[in-house]
Amino acid sequence: MSTRANESETVATPAGDARISWYRDAEPARAVIAVSHGAGGGIEARDLRALAAALPARGYTVALVEQPWRVAGKKVAPAPKTLDIGWTALWPALEKPGLPVVAGGRSAGARVACRTARALGAHAVLALSFPLHPPGKPERSRGEELTGAGVPTLVVQGGRDPFGRPAEFPAGTALTEVAHGDHGFAVPKSAGVSEAESMAVLTDAVVAWLDGMFG
Repeated sequence: MSTRANESETVATPAGDARISWYRDAEPARAVIAVSHGAGGGIEARDLRALAAALPARGYTVALVEQPWRVAGKKVAPAPKTLDIGWTALWPALEKPGLPVVAGGRSAGARVACRTARALGAHAVLALSFPLHPPGKPERSRGEELTGAGVPTLVVQGGRDPFGRPAEFPAGTALTEVAHGDHGFAVPKSAGVSEAESMAVLTDAVVAWLDGMFG
């Protein structure tokens, strides 16, 4: 499966230029799955690449979104409000194909998607490695951001994610566990599970969830 983007475009926002890398298949798509990166990395993350490789052939266009701070080469993400401003400003570019848009992201990107979903008219939210709380501080829960998204939401979480293990999530959360995965879905060799197998768990769960909405 190819992970080369069909097209890349730059979108001006009040927070600086953002970049969208589009992954499309020849067949008409049913929806756009727009996913952004976290505060500590870019769209080269293994889960984002896995989605870009697997989803287009299943009928879903993938848009990997690089936030302005990352495009500018900065190493530290700005405040949540600035992240939301950038995401909101680039949203019309995600709607251009004329398809329903599923807002998503990993870690900080998942928080942005949840906070803005209702206002932007997102069809659903895909939250990868949602940072439910800072490591070792479960009392500082961000659960209200997740439950407040206001649209169907799927969480995909590593089984040993220090930012929130699957069992810590609010009751009723639609959640798929990537066994043994950490916050970046890395799995130790001792688990006897390959990265390809772990990513197949993730992509299969996402496709099944999307198919349930878009048939």
